[in-house]
Amino acid sequence: MNLKYITRDYEFELIKGKLDINITGVENDSRKIQKGNLFIAEKGFTVDGHDYIDKAIENGAAGVVVEKQVSIDEDITVIKVKNSIDALAKFSGIFHEEPWKNLQMIGITGTNGKTSITYFIKSILEENNKKVGIIGTIGAVIGDKNIKIDNTTPNALIIHDLLKKMADIETDTCIMEVSSHSLELKRVEYMDFQIGLFTNLTKDHLDYHETMEKYFNSKLKLFYKTDKANVINIDDDYGKKIVEIIGERVPLLTYGIREKSDIFASDIEFTLSKVRFNLNTPKGKINILLNVPGEFSVYNALAAAACAYAYEIPLEIIKKGLEAVEGIKGRFEVVPTNTDYTVIIDFAHTADGLDKVLTVIDQFAEGRKIVVFGAGGNRDKTKRPEMGETVGRHADLSIVTSDNPRYEDPEMIIEDVLVGTRKANGKYIKIVDRIEAIKYAIDNARPKDIILLAGKGHETYTLIKGKTYPCDERQIVLDYLHSKNN
Repeated sequence: MNLKYITRDYEFELIKGKLDINITGVENDSRKIQKGNLFIAEKGFTVDGHDYIDKAIENGAAGVVVEKQVSIDEDITVIKVKNSIDALAKFSGIFHEEPWKNLQMIGITGTNGKTSITYFIKSILEENNKKVGIIGTIGAVIGDKNIKIDNTTPNALIIHDLLKKMADIETDTCIMEVSSHSLELKRVEYMDFQIGLFTNLTKDHLDYHETMEKYFNSKLKLFYKTDKANVINIDDDYGKKIVEIIGERVPLLTYGIREKSDIFASDIEFTLSKVRFNLNTPKGKINILLNVPGEFSVYNALAAAACAYAYEIPLEIIKKGLEAVEGIKGRFEVVPTNTDYTVIIDFAHTADGLDKVLTVIDQFAEGRKIVVFGAGGNRDKTKRPEMGETVGRHADLSIVTSDNPRYEDPEMIIEDVLVGTRKANGKYIKIVDRIEAIKYAIDNARPKDIILLAGKGHETYTLIKGKTYPCDERQIVLDYLHSKNN
């Protein structure tokens, strides 16, 4: 593709070289540069792409995009822009032929519930004979392929590449988890969505956003990028705020349980493994039996149903889609232990997420509640004591351990969590090694106890000092039980 075409309608300064050259690809990683590629030098959190321009040229880059003053002796095209992250979003989108325009784009944002809602919507749309792709926390789904990605919402280059792959196999719809980071860092800057969906907002990511107001304002951006409908949880205080701010710039659908809303649940009946409720819409109601328990699952199902309603999908198909979901990896996932106690794995990694999961367990627990959990390193430190206090209030025993300590000292992270645990006067034990913590929980379980392994969910690894180690909690439990029984 011609560079003149890629850079059309974009503000830049041509430092040297010419625009009338052929570009074979767009890259922001010098190690991946191939002959004829356009290298975009991004200034990241820890790495500055401008330091790797020479390597990109050595690997065959035909052009370089910079935002800083640089000195380049080679005979190569150099473009200077105000913001290279913004340029990556714009140029990668054009190079991939703006694939989002050939898809129904559904964007989901909020602190908790995004992944579950994604899979509920996918199931409904597939019941309606649609071909659906996903970009989210568990990875990307394109056709029958599952692709691992590093972030909930990857960088713009990866997004457009994934969307192009979806469009190439005639996918109808892409459901994307849209994180606050992605909205702030322009990863979805040059694309629009048909539907924007808001789940809730609780304290998280303040290491990056600094305040809840900034965190909220990042999320808010999604709802100015929609052209079909905005779907909002009206029971959430920040949901109410979104409704007040955006109004009906596009059709607005609210969902909830407590506040008056367009899509709502009534006659809710809970068990430890399922939940039954009436789904109410402006066009009628229908009874739903979900295979995923808890009030949070009702909210997730309502969000998916509201999205389907916006596409005028019949209630019978919405019901089939919701009820077809047997469970979602790492989301209140019951491990088949064949023991007289229960082991549950859940991704809850905020105080609010932990409270929601433990509230469900509170309703049905006959024995003790044992919670194995920790807090992530190099992330929001302010939520650590809140997590400890929340678990301390619910649990009969808190086993405080590691959870992706990254470059921090896991002992220090645990001490931050224990500030809250001690405040709640909860019984606790500290075991730094997460695998040993899981084994301790199993060794000390009694009949009818419920063990909750919280924080990692679908993850099968742990991050320590820049290295990745295996940590598949489901397999750890099963392997340990097998070793104990043999």
